[in-house]
Amino acid sequence: MLLLALDTATPAVTVALHDGDKVIAESRQVDARRHGELLLPAVDRVLGEAGRTLDAVTGIVVGVGPGPYTGLRVGIVTAATFGAALSVPVHGLCSLDGIAYAAGQAGLEGEFVVATDARRKEVYWARYADARTRVTEPAVDRPADLTEPLAGLTAIGAGAVLYPDAFTDVRADMPEHQYAGALAALAAEKLRTGGEFLPDQPLYLRRPDAKVPANYKVVTPQ
Repeated sequence: MLLLALDTATPAVTVALHDGDKVIAESRQVDARRHGELLLPAVDRVLGEAGRTLDAVTGIVVGVGPGPYTGLRVGIVTAATFGAALSVPVHGLCSLDGIAYAAGQAGLEGEFVVATDARRKEVYWARYADARTRVTEPAVDRPADLTEPLAGLTAIGAGAVLYPDAFTDVRADMPEHQYAGALAALAAEKLRTGGEFLPDQPLYLRRPDAKVPANYKVVTPQ
């Protein structure tokens, strides 16, 4: 097994290689505006550090969000392209699950919530019974609307750090953004145990920012 994992659902542009037992190379750069520019060089860098070639990869792992429209598309389109070119499967995972798994690797136990920055003064979030078990569907909401339903829960992620008034027990020592190494490790575990994956389709949870102007007049030739 040689998994190439990548995620661009958060400001982190992150890539990792996993041999089925451990992460053998990983790259992570936090820059919300340069996903397209940074991703492919990161893939080359990780392959070079591991001393592997792209044609040795047996599967692609990609975080499918939720995340902002433009950045999220970069990772998913790249993963789909690699999968088609190499004739290998593409395994989709909820990006929040990868952050939760990374928190478990960092020692977090018990029930908690993962929240990432969705912009527009909102967060993407999901609730977890533990680092491997998500108990709610991913959602997008204003932090103030979550104060009561998530009261008392430990919270991790950039969204929780950004809105500490809404998330009462924020663990700033836990991962804020995605680590592809954790995403790859979660995928390797699922492959060993027969776990389920998501399609390599984006979880947007809301419409893109670009919209057709109101009262738009269509002009057609006579």
